[in-house]
Amino acid sequence: MSRLSRPLASLAAAALATLPGVAAACSTCGCSLNSDWASQGYATSRGLHLSLRQDYFNQSRLVSGSDRVAFGSIPLPSEDELQRKTINRNTLLGLDYSFNRAWGLSVQLPWFSRYHETWPEGETTLSSSRGQGIGDIRVVARYQGFSPDAGLGVQFGVKLATGTFKQTFDAGSAAGELLDRGLQRGTGTTDALFGVYKFGYLSDSVGYFGQAMGEVAMNARDGFRPGNSLNVNLGLRYLDAGMFVPQVQLNLHGEQRESGAFADRANSGATLAYLSPGLGVKLGRRVDAFVFMQVPVHEHVNGLQIEPGRLWSAGVQLRL
Repeated sequence: MSRLSRPLASLAAAALATLPGVAAACSTCGCSLNSDWASQGYATSRGLHLSLRQDYFNQSRLVSGSDRVAFGSIPLPSEDELQRKTINRNTLLGLDYSFNRAWGLSVQLPWFSRYHETWPEGETTLSSSRGQGIGDIRVVARYQGFSPDAGLGVQFGVKLATGTFKQTFDAGSAAGELLDRGLQRGTGTTDALFGVYKFGYLSDSVGYFGQAMGEVAMNARDGFRPGNSLNVNLGLRYLDAGMFVPQVQLNLHGEQRESGAFADRANSGATLAYLSPGLGVKLGRRVDAFVFMQVPVHEHVNGLQIEPGRLWSAGVQLRL
């Protein structure tokens, strides 16, 4: 087995062994692309790294299990709420500081901009909402001092309850009513984060990384507790193409069902897998950028959920 396949195969096997018991609706997880520069080997030098990432995805495909469902096949009015679409334009600001080659700390501040439409229970006309604001901030420490090349690391941190979960519908018969908790900018809960990653080189021209990150809600808030989740990301990049760095990722995401009085338990939870080709660009000695397209290659959801057909991500990193 090659130097690449040994660590990635072990990580993938461990992650996939857990996936049948966990799940995630994309309406709650957002984009699963890995832009954690440290876990990819970009942030081993001491100092401050700033990053900015923009995601766009339109959730308008109705899915039940692993099957596409036509909206016209469901008569209105429905006995249950039926979501029509959610357009997401999300921004992620990252600050990463490496104290030395072994220890580092990152802070991620998300800004969400979402437009949502749904048919409320018993209604034939759409209700809609439009909102933007900060989401739940993540603070994650890492240690990668297990080997001289710093290629193996662990991560641990917390997701703070900084995003609102009180947004209401703007128009339609549901105007003034709260959005589903899975559509809010924050969960209202404090979550523990823990992960492991491995990066290295298959040859002078090919780099690889693997990362697994788990998230566990440590409390419930106002009758809602998000499902525990797991992200697994595997990636390759070609390093011998001048200023351009062709890349590809396999992104796996899983999350358990929501729970609590205000959870949509029947329509939450899934397993999702995306193939994500992309391109990195070296804009200067201290500046790197990327653009990726995520394509779903496997999805299995509980109940009825709306999923995107494509997800687009672009970002830049500055090393100070």
